[in-house]
Parts: sequence; C-alpha cells; structure tokens
Amino acid sequence: MKRIRISRCGAQLMGAQAPRRPICPHAAQRQDVAPHHHRIQLRWASSLMAAARKPNEIEIDPAEEAAEESSIDLSEALTASSTAKPPQPPPETLPSPHPSRALKSAKLAALRSRLSLPPRFPLQTLARTLVHPSADPNPHFNNGSMSILGANLLGYYTTEHLLCNYPRLPMSVVFAAQYAYIGPKALATIASEWGIEAAAEPGGEVDPGLLQFKRARSGDEDFPSALKEVKAPWKWNVTTTHKIVSSDEFGSTKARPDPQQLTGQPVPIEEAAQSFVRALIGSLYLHLGSPLVKRFYRDHFLSRHLDLNKLFDFRTPTRDLSRLCAREGFEAPVARLISETGRLSRHPVFVVGVYSGKDKLGEGSGSSLDEARIRAAAAALKGWYLYKPLEVTVPSSLEGEVDTSKWKPNMVDCGEVIV
Repeated sequence: MKRIRISRCGAQLMGAQAPRRPICPHAAQRQDVAPHHHRIQLRWASSLMAAARKPNEIEIDPAEEAAEESSIDLSEALTASSTAKPPQPPPETLPSPHPSRALKSAKLAALRSRLSLPPRFPLQTLARTLVHPSADPNPHFNNGSMSILGANLLGYYTTEHLLCNYPRLPMSVVFAAQYAYIGPKALATIASEWGIEAAAEPGGEVDPGLLQFKRARSGDEDFPSALKEVKAPWKWNVTTTHKIVSSDEFGSTKARPDPQQLTGQPVPIEEAAQSFVRALIGSLYLHLGSPLVKRFYRDHFLSRHLDLNKLFDFRTPTRDLSRLCAREGFEAPVARLISETGRLSRHPVFVVGVYSGKDKLGEGSGSSLDEARIRAAAAALKGWYLYKPLEVTVPSSLEGEVDTSKWKPNMVDCGEVIV
C-alpha cells in the first residue's frame, strides 16, 4: 500500500495555495511552482484564509470608534479655523483705507507709473505714504515714521550736493538753497506737479490713491503758530553756529513738530503734501535701496533750476572784499573806471572794475561811480564764493561699496569772511 502524506491532504481541503512571492523578475513568470516543504504550505494556507475574511466580520470596539470620530472632528475644526480669514470690519469704521484695497486702486497704479517707479515697489506702501497722522493716529498705518526718514535723507543729499559742489558758500546761502530745494513750499509744489489729489474727508471708504488728512477749517488758528520755538542761549544773540547745531536744515528759528504730534490735529494741505513727499523718499529707501533713491532725487529735485547768484545779499561788499584779500594774502583791491557814457546826461552809465594787482576780480555797472564800485565788489565776492571744483565725489556715492579707491577728498574751505 502506498503511503500518503497528511499535510498534502490538509492543504487540498483548506483551499488553493497562494503563489510564492518572487525573489527575482524571472521568477514572477513561474506561477505554477509549488513549494517543496509542508511548513511553508501551511503558512501560506493560513494567510490565505485570513485574507479571505470579510471586513464586516472584524469586531470594532464602540468606544474606540467614538474616540476616533471625535478626534477627526477636532482636527477638521482646527484646520478650518486656521485657514479661515478673519472678518474685516466695515470700511466706514476705519480711519483710513484697508491695505488690501491698494491693489485695486487705479489711482495708485497711475501714480506709480507717472513717477516711473519699478513694479516691485508695493502699492500698499505707496498708499500708506498718502495717509497723514492727522487722519489715522495708528503709526503702523500712517506716514509719520517714513516722513521722518525721508526728511533726513532729503537734508543729507541736499547738503552734500551744495557743500561738495560749492565748498565756499556762506552758511546763510546754504540755508536758503536748501529751503529752495526741499523747503515746505517746494515740496508742496512738487506734490501738485505729480498730480496728487486730496480727499475731502479721510475714511476707510475713500480711494487709497487720494491724499488723506484732517483739513483745517477756515477761521481756525494758523498752523505756523503751532510750531515750537527753538531755544536760543540769548534772545538777542542767535549766531550761525547756533543755527547749525540747534535748528533744522533751513536754519529757521522755529522747528516743525514731530509728525506724530500732529495726530488728530487739523493741518493745511501744504503740510500734508510735503509729508507725503518725504514719506515717499523714505519708503523708496527702505524698499529699493540708496542707488535708486539718489537717482529719483536727482531727477525730481536737483533737476529744478536754482540760480545761486540771486541768493547773495551783501551789506558792505567793499569791506568784505578787503577782508577777504587780506585773509588770503592778496593785494588790496582797487577800483578802476573801465568805461563811461553820458556823464552829463540824465542817465549816465559807468563801468568799474575791481583789481588786485594785475588780476581783475570783478566788474560792475551803475548810474554812479559808487554804485558801479559796489556792484563790482559784489561780483568779485560772488566769483569767490561760487567756485566749483571740476571733479566732485559725494560721500553717499560710496555707500555699500567695497572698493573705496574711487573716493577723492573734496575741498574744504576755511569759511566765509567775518567782518
């Protein structure tokens, strides 16, 4: 009698054998190969029966199922709360427009194009420069901080331009030139030339492209009277040194208050316009850097013609010229008549020249000899003070540069003549 293995009969009763997992790609094609050991056959058969069970037959604990559902609901709630946007308040309740509205303002896009600003300059920042502290007291949404930075940058660039290009200018002329370039009236004029329009009343529903500030009503106290006085050591003695150290960049006896001090106070449109121009310079410096700000300053400020010759006002030009020649070691100036016409007529004209040795210092004409001599001395002083070097290197041109070999020291004059 032939002997039959029990393991073979048990495997036939349990079900079909599971195919062996291939070890190499060539073995995957051989599906009819049966294992040669009975232990492996039993293990495959048991795993096949476990896989044949239905999912409904698995027992699940109700407590575990409820805990799992509660954890899923909690995670979904946390995800929804993190992704949900916070509700925005109505525009009528805001003191200034919401920053998100700047992206939809056509006025802001047109202003950025008119000023030739690059697209990487954000419209939200441009909209913030148009909000005066009198309209929005929050320093994070008004232009107070950027206005302070822009005022310092404008003063720095203007001062270095004047002192490096005209090293012999008197300080009174430097103050007058700075006022002509970046003074309140000049900045208000520049803002109007840029096409800045003011809103009738600030608020969250106003277009972000409008200049927003609290208007001063007619009949209110004049704004310049609110300026604070600069403390002088003596009321009768305010020297040039005191103006340089204690006053503003214009050498005025009254200094303008801090922008944040104007919170909630009505201001004229000139104050809001100049605050916008200063804030724009500060924001450009923060977002685009010093080179682009200097190019913007050169195109919009230094391009304006300013005749420095008309800023001089000499009281005693002949005495000033004599002191200047004595200080510099020149020969004493002498006035000589160059030409004349109509001495005995009602309108005579005399042409007088001022000479120091054989060198002619200046020339002037007038209806009398004294007038012509004074004008000639004034022309000689202007020729001395308006000296301009051929090569000038301003300090800000080397900001951020590693190679400082391009720097050339500028001329430093001993100062104006003190009589």
